[in-house]
Amino acid sequence: AQEREQEILIQVEDHGSGIERIHLDRIFERFYRVDKSRSRKLGGTGLGLAIVKHIVQAHGGRVYVESQIGVGSTFTLRLPPIR
Repeated sequence: AQEREQEILIQVEDHGSGIERIHLDRIFERFYRVDKSRSRKLGGTGLGLAIVKHIVQAHGGRVYVESQIGVGSTFTLRLPPIR
């Protein structure tokens, strides 16, 4: 996390399998799962990232993801500083 003059920046990075480009625009939607068959085995409802997006937007921020297959993903949250 970094606090800048105009915003607070939080990044969460992994070195997993990555997310295919076709899914990146939808992963913050409620109930969306990248791999529906695998998700059933591992659990989850597809709500986690939608909740994150809702909370961040409620605080005047934004969230986005960058990902590369075989490299991993970086989730970035940008929030206005509390004054």
